[in-house]
Amino acid sequence: MRRALFRSALELQAWNLFRASSLGFRTFLLLLLVLLSALPLARAELNESDFKQWGLLAIQDNGRRKPVDTFAREAILKLTGRGTYKDLAGRVWQPNEFILSALLGEAAGGQEKDWTKEPLLLINYRPLVEKLGLDRERKRFSFDELAKLPELNRLAGEVHQLGMQKAELDRMQQEVRSITERMTLFSNLSRGAAFLIVPPKPDATIKDAWVIPPEADKTFGEARFAAATEKLQGMVGAFRAGDAFNFGLRARELRTELRQLCPTVYPTESELGTEYFYNHLGAFSTAALLYALGLVLLAAGALPSGIARWLRVGGVLVALGGLLFHAWGIGLRCVIAGRPPVTNMFESMVWVAFIAALFGFVFFARYRSTTYLLAALPVSFVTVMILLQAPAAMPPSIDPLQPVLRDNFWLTIHVLTITGSYGAFLLGLGFGHIVLFRYLRDPLAARADSALHFWLYRVIQLGVLMIAAGTILGGVWANYSWGRFWGWDPKETWALITLLCYIVALHGRIAGWWGQFGLAVASVLCFAAVVMAWYGVNFWFPSGLHSYGRGVGGEGWAATILGFDLVFLGLVICRKRQAERPAQRTPVPAVIDPAEESSLPAASV
Repeated sequence: MRRALFRSALELQAWNLFRASSLGFRTFLLLLLVLLSALPLARAELNESDFKQWGLLAIQDNGRRKPVDTFAREAILKLTGRGTYKDLAGRVWQPNEFILSALLGEAAGGQEKDWTKEPLLLINYRPLVEKLGLDRERKRFSFDELAKLPELNRLAGEVHQLGMQKAELDRMQQEVRSITERMTLFSNLSRGAAFLIVPPKPDATIKDAWVIPPEADKTFGEARFAAATEKLQGMVGAFRAGDAFNFGLRARELRTELRQLCPTVYPTESELGTEYFYNHLGAFSTAALLYALGLVLLAAGALPSGIARWLRVGGVLVALGGLLFHAWGIGLRCVIAGRPPVTNMFESMVWVAFIAALFGFVFFARYRSTTYLLAALPVSFVTVMILLQAPAAMPPSIDPLQPVLRDNFWLTIHVLTITGSYGAFLLGLGFGHIVLFRYLRDPLAARADSALHFWLYRVIQLGVLMIAAGTILGGVWANYSWGRFWGWDPKETWALITLLCYIVALHGRIAGWWGQFGLAVASVLCFAAVVMAWYGVNFWFPSGLHSYGRGVGGEGWAATILGFDLVFLGLVICRKRQAERPAQRTPVPAVIDPAEESSLPAASV
């Protein structure tokens, strides 16, 4: 009774205070009450940041221990070809929430979600879509749609038999294998078979298989695993209730319990945190953005202006920031993988783009010419952007090394040298485009710019030196690993063809077969051999002892870039011939003597 009277007195005092307050204060109180009343409703929607503790759980997948965050990103990318998924209702699903929802068949807040009817499985090969009798205008189909196709089951059986016989697969068969792998992954996610989050027994090694939670009682005993079971059930219950705080708390406690089961095998907090940080850093996309901004500033600084010098300085500093972000991302991958980042196409392209930018800065420091940066930044930017736009063809996963590559000494000196030469040739490609653009704009003035041609000559020389050394080192490694120095493997053959193409370009310039313009044309044409040795062998001719880097897709990007270059070369050649018809040709020295290098102008474009 006294408590009720006290409460009534408080309510009366509060009401009198509210009536006596100003209109603005009353409005503020009403808005505050509305916001506070909406908080319980907001708990039903978990944000991406609420899944951090869930993403930091360790899981064994593809022979590697990794955070669930990494597994989720790789899973949704493999299934859909994208980093996120937008469902039929228009909701965008982030990777961590998607895999948990696929496991439970529910969304946060307890809403039922039937993923078997969502069109999320990618088929990126139109002939296969037509062969299966599906809609040609679509690229993604639901699990239910594909599971009911007898033709797909037949094709999958044929591919399985060919795989048992270790036979080569054509493009159609490779795509069938890809879609069956996607369907298997989706099935494993739905059944929980993919969630190997429980480590083996304490006396196990890193290579021993992990288990899913329902099987952990057999491994550790029901009493030993009871605490982890309680945390797991609490985490699932919080997810169903949309309780972000308890969801993260139970996930962190679950990680602690699982680590105590096998502390020698379970990854440390530092290891999991480093990979999670790398996943969310976006180092390469940030580097690409800074490269583009630096390029814009440097191009603006090349125009006559009162602030041209400051624009150039700003462009150099911004581009240097991009290079540092690029190096940061590569360094984190090295720490996570424990090896050089050159074992798949994604890592290779990231490394080559970095080397092109790095060499651009090295030559800029040597010759004090921003032309090198104007050549390096666009090609590095385009290379990174291709990776970001084609993740299905070149996934950014960190995979364990195949047995043939498990030698960090030879992997470092051979592969990094070869791919480093690709970076030099990529810089030469960018520099060649600048030279040819000068010819397109004013052929006579470009022909007289001896410094520009000399700098291009130096870039190609560096690339030839590196690819020659890398090819020889590769032969030594082949003799060490396979017992023969040379075997005309497709990768070896195209590396030799690339070397010979650029040697012919340099020799023809020295011998007088063609002049400075011919070397600029060769810097663009010869890069087609680099594309074949670097990309084509693994994606178009996936055979031989170097087939560990094989992949599918990306032909459109390669064909578009090569086609653009051929059209560009045709325009430049026509423009040069048109300009030289009435003019008297003047002799051009075969090559600049190194002794004359100090007399070259150190100005930018």
